[in-house]
Amino acid sequence: MAEGIMKKMFGMQAYVQSVGVRNDLEIDGFAIAVCAEVGVELSRHRSRSFEELEEMGEALSGFDLIVALSPASQRAALELTRFYHLTVEYWPILDPTSLGETREAKLNSYRQTRDQIAGHIQRKWGNA
Repeated sequence: MAEGIMKKMFGMQAYVQSVGVRNDLEIDGFAIAVCAEVGVELSRHRSRSFEELEEMGEALSGFDLIVALSPASQRAALELTRFYHLTVEYWPILDPTSLGETREAKLNSYRQTRDQIAGHIQRKWGNA
């Protein structure tokens, strides 16, 4: 969600890549649905690990900032970048994956997460 929202808000003004601790997860249908509500297309997005990003030629040392959305990703980012001059920030974001009993309750949890991410981006960089 974060990559899609950032790209929607800033387009080519910033280079952004979404990376996670694991890359074996399919994009979540609830994330696709709630992002589509605000014009963010995620259906072709696929998750990548830090290692896969580097295998694709994207050196972590080339980034200025890594934003971690979970404690696990923060730990991994700090470990992988300890010799680089870049900033790792942790944004505590609601993990909606296990919340809600009904479809609408799940969607509401994902909307809350989407809006938290967008709010952090707006506070950090304003509106494009």
